[in-house]
Amino acid sequence: MRNFVIALVIGVIAWEGWGAYQARTADAERLYDSESSEIAQLLDQEAASDERSPYQCDGRTHCSEMTSCEEAEFFLANCPGVKMDGGGDGVPCEKQWCGDR
Repeated sequence: MRNFVIALVIGVIAWEGWGAYQARTADAERLYDSESSEIAQLLDQEAASDERSPYQCDGRTHCSEMTSCEEAEFFLANCPGVKMDGGGDGVPCEKQWCGDR
């Protein structure tokens, strides 16, 4: 009888441990799937923006380096560290290219 109780206790502990392990594994899988789908979305967006626009972020940051308002708008919306919106109103290069908008 004593061996039966010991085996039963070990079985219950093992069963609870297995359930906790399954829960952690499922959480990790959901997190991994979520991160993977977010990365895939970002890559798709980047590829789509590359296909739609003839411009690319190439290190230019000032209005004097732009050739059109459309190009300046692309850089302001997509490239880090640009210095093209002195007024802070979302309109880049107002003196050089986009003054009439």
